[in-house]
Amino acid sequence: MQFSSSLKLNHIFRRLYRKGSSAANRYLVLYYRRNGSNENRIGLTVGAKLGCAVRRNRMRRRLREVYRLHEAELLPGYDIVIVARSRAMEADFAELTRAFLTLAGRTGLMQEAAQ
Repeated sequence: MQFSSSLKLNHIFRRLYRKGSSAANRYLVLYYRRNGSNENRIGLTVGAKLGCAVRRNRMRRRLREVYRLHEAELLPGYDIVIVARSRAMEADFAELTRAFLTLAGRTGLMQEAAQ
């Protein structure tokens, strides 16, 4: 991820859940908040209820790839946490991509298309 770094600290996740804005669909929940820098920070959450470690890690890899492919289209300067819901475990890559782009567009995180 060339424009982003990872969120790893628990207090940053909690602050984002508490003070950030969110949008959700049947596959994902997206939390976001301005971070005051010129780069995005991304965090991925897949709960233990969603399956064994192998399935959770596979979902994290898929979500990271969806983000990586579209990070140039996102506005810089945000903390973003993507939470996978149980339906996301059975979704294919195209559905996850569509779900992410829908949420990013709904929240205003997408850059305007150059015309």
